Amino acid sequence: MRMFEPHAHMFSRVTDDYERMALAGIVAVLEPAFWLGQPRTSVGSFVDYFDTIIGWERFRAEQFGVRHYCTLSLNPKEANDDRVNAGVMAILPRYLEKDGVLGIGEIGFDDITPREERYLAAQLELARAHELPALVHTPHRDKVRGVERTLAIVREVDFPPERVLIDHNTEQTIPLVIDTGCTMGFSIYPDTKMDEPRMVEILRKYGTDRMVINSAADWGKSDPLKVPKTVSLMRQKGMPEHEIEKVVWQNPVSFFAKGGRLDLRELDTPVTPASQLFEGNSVLRGPRA
Repeated sequence: MRMFEPHAHMFSRVTDDYERMALAGIVAVLEPAFWLGQPRTSVGSFVDYFDTIIGWERFRAEQFGVRHYCTLSLNPKEANDDRVNAGVMAILPRYLEKDGVLGIGEIGFDDITPREERYLAAQLELARAHELPALVHTPHRDKVRGVERTLAIVREVDFPPERVLIDHNTEQTIPLVIDTGCTMGFSIYPDTKMDEPRMVEILRKYGTDRMVINSAADWGKSDPLKVPKTVSLMRQKGMPEHEIEKVVWQNPVSFFAKGGRLDLRELDTPVTPASQLFEGNSVLRGPRA
């Protein structure tokens, strides 16, 4: 079964992860912009980061047969940092027109501050201007209040809910989101957020419409194979193959195709690396024939 991984921070992973993901059936991955673990101190560091995601990271994924796409944004945590927030907003429009950029994200909340609210609304307007969908991060703390406020802002700016993916849901937030028209994302983690057994029970209870799952793999304790591992448990629990495929392929593909940037024919074509070098560098080491 083909899988589309809709949220993995591959910038922080190693090449072995790409190789294992491809072997497990993941043919495409979407990488949202995120916080790097410590504050960035200048807009220039965002420029380098964005360039890496749309350039080197895309090249690196293709070396292992995985198509790489991304969403770009000012992340919720650094929306609070006046050293960078306005400057990142100034450069974002030109990056949102780059090849492989399928949406804006992660946007949303971290501490649910007034600055985060302002930049969430502003980036929804950017998504509207560029006709792109929005990937929304929900806070790790006070998640229910964060989701409530997120949905309120989506309504306040009159952004189409069918172009919004509310991510990192839990059992507590499902009732808030399920009837809004937004797509619902669930991050399957080793210890926190959501695990495979809980996720399967959610799908059996609520169905698979507008449901997607991801690994949200980053520099912390995480596992980029959580999507195929959840597929394995779905099968063990007797879920029909067409429902499984809906969650791990049809739903994420149809959501990120809403901006008109995702070529569905490309997904049906095996990846052939355009080059073994990117600006003179290779993911390989040692002599080459």
